Amino acid sequence: MANTERTKHAITMDAVNKWYDDFQVLQDISLTVDHGEKLVICGPSGSGKSTVVRLLAGLETHQKGTIHVYDQPVDAQGRGDIGMVFQQFNLFPHLSVLDNLTLGPMRALGMPKLEARDRAMAYLERVRIPEQADKRPGQLSGGQQQRVAIARSLCMEPKLMLFDEPTSALDPEMIAEVLDVMEDLASDGMTMICVTHEMGFARRVADRVAFMDQGEIVEIAPPEIAFTAPKSARFAQFLDKILKH
Repeated sequence: MANTERTKHAITMDAVNKWYDDFQVLQDISLTVDHGEKLVICGPSGSGKSTVVRLLAGLETHQKGTIHVYDQPVDAQGRGDIGMVFQQFNLFPHLSVLDNLTLGPMRALGMPKLEARDRAMAYLERVRIPEQADKRPGQLSGGQQQRVAIARSLCMEPKLMLFDEPTSALDPEMIAEVLDVMEDLASDGMTMICVTHEMGFARRVADRVAFMDQGEIVEIAPPEIAFTAPKSARFAQFLDKILKH
């Protein structure tokens, strides 16, 4: 607890710019996220949302500006205190669910096998699918696979969880089961950033909603303001399309 108290923010991005060759995908992104805060990032395709979370996870590098997570600069090597859940589940198809979960703690943390199995089972309970431990990912539904992916990240016991459109690859009936698990995590005080178009989830869970367009954060506000009185015409148009969908 002392470590979180000595830092004012969990995340600080200051004037971050990123290019892919000649294309500028992020323009002067400045953002702070407090400990325990839940931030939802929304916006049209190609607005830079996924790039923000990939930079925070250390999966990509930026060319200009600074990014700090828990007072440490983020590099392109990835960090154990940051968990990330992707659109695709990225599970090892040849391993059981349990082995998918124990691999990280055993290899990265040097955890003994029995301890890793106990931790994995605890998190499978947490995401409500302990009975699937011995199955392979291909035997599970999409919603179950995404819950396994969440449990796998939790097994590393990160301080920050990043979600990059975690329900976009799921059938509609499976979306709710994944969002329920994420809401449960949010209620426990986990610091979370979630890129999603699930506006109902954002209303229930987010402390703030950030709207991105063309590589910029256009506006950021608590959900009760963001959804009822957006300041920018771009955000209002986006919400009109999403909420009618």
